[in-house]
Amino acid sequence: MNTVDVRRMIPRDRHPLIFQTFDALELNEQFELVNDHDPKPLYYQFLHERPGQFSWDYLEQGPDIWRVAIARKSDTEGA
Repeated sequence: MNTVDVRRMIPRDRHPLIFQTFDALELNEQFELVNDHDPKPLYYQFLHERPGQFSWDYLEQGPDIWRVAIARKSDTEGA
């Protein structure tokens, strides 16, 4: 599984990289997101921008590191 560690990135660059990584996934592929805080706002952004296309599974929930497995579950691009 590919890992995207955004802890040392400039905050404004994080979400674009995460969505770029997600959009490059094949169906049923996943990547691991590593962050320094709960990425719950990102989860809501996925709900809005990629509804029904992803799964979100916490692997670790703080207090210092959050790890989330994000997978492509369907491809409705262009629908």
